[in-house]
Amino acid sequence: MPHGSTFFEITAILSLATMLGIVGQKLRQPLIIMFLATGILAGPSFLGIIQSYDQIALLAQIGISLLLFIVGLKLDLNLIRTTGPVALATGLGQIIFTSAIGFAIAWALGMAPVSAAYVAVALTFSSTIIVVKLLSDKKEIDSLHGQIAVGFLIVQDIAAILALVALTTFGSQVNAGNSAWWLSAAIVTKGLGLLAVVALLTRFVLPGLTRRLAGFQELLILFAVAWAVFLGAAGELLGFSKEVGAFLAGVSLASTAYRDAIGARMTSLRDFLLLFFFIDLGARMDWSTVGSQVEATVIFSLFVLVGNPVIVLAIMGFMGYRRRTGFMAGLTVAQISEFSLIVAAMGVSVGHITNQDMGLITLVGVVTILASTYLILYSGPLYRLLSTPLKIFERRNPYRETAIASFSTIAPVDVILVGLGNYGSGLADYLLRRNKNIIGVDFDPVALERWRARGISVLYGDMSDPEIHEQLPLTRARWVVSTVRSREINLAMLRQLQQRDYSGKVALTAATQDEAALFEEHGAQVVFRPFADAAEQAADALTHAMDVLPANVNWPIAFREVRIQTGAAFAGQTIREIPLRSITGVSILAVSRAGRVNFDLGPDFRIYPGDRLVIMGPPDELRHAEGLLKQFQEGESEDAPDHFVVAEIELNDHSPNVHKTLAETQFRQKHGVTVVGIRRDKKQITSPGPDELLAPGDHLIVIGGARKLEALKKRSPL
Repeated sequence: MPHGSTFFEITAILSLATMLGIVGQKLRQPLIIMFLATGILAGPSFLGIIQSYDQIALLAQIGISLLLFIVGLKLDLNLIRTTGPVALATGLGQIIFTSAIGFAIAWALGMAPVSAAYVAVALTFSSTIIVVKLLSDKKEIDSLHGQIAVGFLIVQDIAAILALVALTTFGSQVNAGNSAWWLSAAIVTKGLGLLAVVALLTRFVLPGLTRRLAGFQELLILFAVAWAVFLGAAGELLGFSKEVGAFLAGVSLASTAYRDAIGARMTSLRDFLLLFFFIDLGARMDWSTVGSQVEATVIFSLFVLVGNPVIVLAIMGFMGYRRRTGFMAGLTVAQISEFSLIVAAMGVSVGHITNQDMGLITLVGVVTILASTYLILYSGPLYRLLSTPLKIFERRNPYRETAIASFSTIAPVDVILVGLGNYGSGLADYLLRRNKNIIGVDFDPVALERWRARGISVLYGDMSDPEIHEQLPLTRARWVVSTVRSREINLAMLRQLQQRDYSGKVALTAATQDEAALFEEHGAQVVFRPFADAAEQAADALTHAMDVLPANVNWPIAFREVRIQTGAAFAGQTIREIPLRSITGVSILAVSRAGRVNFDLGPDFRIYPGDRLVIMGPPDELRHAEGLLKQFQEGESEDAPDHFVVAEIELNDHSPNVHKTLAETQFRQKHGVTVVGIRRDKKQITSPGPDELLAPGDHLIVIGGARKLEALKKRSPL
């Protein structure tokens, strides 16, 4: 590599970062760890690739500014309000306890007061970026613990901004010999002036300007970057820091209609430039002092990994949350943040702390980010392992989560439905149209509130949690249905149901065929394949449309295909009984069923669920006709097609069928059902022959239409 060439340096650094990034992806590690590793390897302690520190530092500073700009851009103060006081109380409580205990530990280890203060502040903040990414990957960002975690992480972000002001602007100028009172007044005056200018621009200038630029995406993004850098420079010029100015720039655009578009386009640029910040940190680590810092690193890392979650767990338990919610939320603070490293870097730049202190904080960051990633990824098994000892953090009545649920039923339950997302909500709708009694289980408070408003019994929780099963009427439930596409959660739920001797049926949702086979192997009676089923249905619809619908022609009559859904008002009726033509003037031209197209439709041709009707008529009336065919009946019609069920019927001593063979009883001829088995004491007779003699106390396993079986059960004696 040509010596002194910045271009070749950056080329080598990016190549090394890419290779380490691939390794990190395989190990399921955050890229921040691999970027730090890149800086360490490329720094003077190892490969010595980095020579142009000033250029890399400039890119790093722009990356930090964009990071804080996007934090401000996505700052949603409403989130703190909607998650209640717990986000604010937990965020502030964790900051206070962590900083106080951290300072005490640092002081006990013999650190100077200023260094101890910086270390304590660094231990306080957790990485919003890492936590949100991991929770999103686990699909827990909308859960109660996910919402609370995001809420108190925002509180931490605000506190971090204030810490940047206090530790850089105020601290550096006091050290220069200025009066603290005069400096405080000057900072307040300049801060209020900056806020006033930004507020006026936010109110009167930026909305119109962004609306005008929105027609040109590239220009809008260029303006956003320029605005972030401009306010960053203005903040530094006024004696604050560029980070504070960039944060205000993001807040000023957060109320515009284009903040999501700006944030989405700038995220990649931010991540690219932040690469240089972490590389710069890794390259500047003083490895000559690592040996003397091992003990302190281990102590501080254990405090962050264990102490921070315990603090959050204790606060949330005191406020009335279940220990599982507190534990899951607490694990999100088991690492220090990129803000911690930024604050430490600021301290080095203004001379408050040494490179040795910076190296200690960086080492703690590397260790905690690495370990907490695994803690969050495997939070479920970890909670199951620690569930019993964690009871000390839970009130006798965790009233806040009890208030989330609305669960009270003594009637038989058709379905306990786990997961009320898009797929689960759709399934619940169709079950309710069939007059099924359901109980919904989810850990998204918003989804629970929506279904509770419809009068449905709901319960907050995760079915992989053993305690949830204690609160459910499993002995009265016919089915437990999970629409959650998580192998771990579904298998854990199956194990819990089996341990409780649940006698009903279980239906699970699988993402792949291998997963479906695994669920069936472990005892699931039904496995849903939403994507495969939807793809098959879409292919059927397209194929049938290709075969049936004519090509577009210039003709005043149009055609449309309509699928008859289960529960539709006209399902099971004949064409004669469907008043389609009299109401809309539209006729049924053909019916596609089971891959065959029927054109010869007499008035007695019966329509069944799943049929695809090709209708023909005036274009304006086709939509009206489609709506008519898709209407659902209220409840189950008496004339709806019967369905097969299996039941068990006992023969008493006075039954006229006792001591007769099956052939002599003429069960099928008299009752319209078929005997498929006999349970006699502990003996099970499968597929009994016509000569099988019936005895008192026999339990007949019969199959037939639901109405026939219902009538048979009412006969006395049988």
